Amino acid sequence: MNRSESKYFNTAVRMDEAFLELLTEKDFAYITVKEICARAGVNRSTFYLHYETMADLLNESIAYMDRQFLSYFSAESQIPIQSIGTADLKDLYLITPKYLLPFLQYVKDHQRVFRAGIEKAAIFGSQSRMNLMFEHVFNPIMDRYQIPEAKRPFVLSYGIEGIIAIIKVWLRGDCREPIEFILEVITDCVGWQAGV
Repeated sequence: MNRSESKYFNTAVRMDEAFLELLTEKDFAYITVKEICARAGVNRSTFYLHYETMADLLNESIAYMDRQFLSYFSAESQIPIQSIGTADLKDLYLITPKYLLPFLQYVKDHQRVFRAGIEKAAIFGSQSRMNLMFEHVFNPIMDRYQIPEAKRPFVLSYGIEGIIAIIKVWLRGDCREPIEFILEVITDCVGWQAGV
């Protein structure tokens, strides 16, 4: 990346971060280009050099958040989508430190943005992203565990909403408890429900 590309990229990152920060303070409909530019330290013309509309910035900011989130996972802690059909069943169990520790570290490091993502799920497109995860990850895993199709939405909702409920309590306390403690709480809750 040459210097001008780097400067362009860094400016876009500043605007993404300014926008995400503003989303933690107010609704999307009330955020203005002027506020984003002031917070990012750029001119209004710079905004329009990068984006045509606020919706473009929203989409870019979501992609930026996704890249940040994925950067927390090492190659070993990424779900092997292409091998779900042949992987050992124990490798498809996702409530383990391998998957939860990077997730919890991201939540702790990005509390305000994660909280906004939960509170403003529709703006962040959470449902469509969850549908993709269901189609490409969760559904194939539940196939392997032979969970009947009629039960899958309920099983998935119970598991995800339970973990999110724990995360919400942790966020309300500004993530004061250590990550390892929250990991233990989640695995204990899953274990109690499974009768382990």
